[in-house]
Amino acid sequence: MLRRILKGAGAGLLALALLLAALQIANSAGDPVAAKAPGAIRIATYNVHYIDLLAGGGPWSAADWEVRKGPLDDAFKAIDADIVAFQEMESFQGGSGGELNLTLDFLLASNPDFGAAATGDWRTFPPTQPIFYRKDRFQVLDEGWFFFSDTPDVIYSRTFNGSWPAFASWAEFAPLGGGAPFRVVNVHFEYRSASNRLLSAALVRDRIAPVIAAGRPLFLVGDINARRRSPTAEILEEAGVVFAPVEGSTYHFDRGLNLLFPIDHIGATPDLRRVGGPVVIRSRFRGEWPSDHYPVFADYLPPA
Repeated sequence: MLRRILKGAGAGLLALALLLAALQIANSAGDPVAAKAPGAIRIATYNVHYIDLLAGGGPWSAADWEVRKGPLDDAFKAIDADIVAFQEMESFQGGSGGELNLTLDFLLASNPDFGAAATGDWRTFPPTQPIFYRKDRFQVLDEGWFFFSDTPDVIYSRTFNGSWPAFASWAEFAPLGGGAPFRVVNVHFEYRSASNRLLSAALVRDRIAPVIAAGRPLFLVGDINARRRSPTAEILEEAGVVFAPVEGSTYHFDRGLNLLFPIDHIGATPDLRRVGGPVVIRSRFRGEWPSDHYPVFADYLPPA
């Protein structure tokens, strides 16, 4: 009997190993970064993982940031985007204080052609989900935020079940030289609580639906911690956005382990016509993973 049990356990482990290997292969395919179509907007979403300034060392510490920052800049440049919505761009030092943002300052200094919208003084504007944009293509018309909470307009209010604060940042852009203004809404939903994700999605739907109904082109991007065909995504689509069909893993455990479905997504209203992508850049840079997520981008032609 013991022999049969051990034999069965061995077969189970072999089946699990084969399943994980199949998932790794299936979720690792990627497309090369192609040139943008003339006039297209390349928009990206990228969860860059926060820096833990309280950690004495190890992953995500200040010392680790010194190793990661060059590769992260390489990844940013490789995307060759016009607009990049970031999540977790935070130098955490306890509480909601945001006087220091190492990632924001470094990437802006390394890429002077870009500005940062949807960020500001941490006392009045949560600074950890900025939206970078090419200053020679767009100007910022407006920006704002709301928290996934029963009191969404109270800064740093906790989520519906009392978990840590989570929010949407947004910015409205006008193309320089003419063209229709458009809005970019950048979200990061909680990964643990399905009820929080659903309530957060419903709040985002209700906030963006009037903007879309008024005829404003809109991108909805970010880390929704859910599949494209999940109830979370379906609630968001009720407002009138269509998600690009991202394939393969976008989160890799900081190990290049592509075992999960994509959780980072790009959506847009139908008047923004997708002409390229979506593409997931599953690459190391300088031998390092810049983050535990991959950047995701797609190209869209704006309405005239």
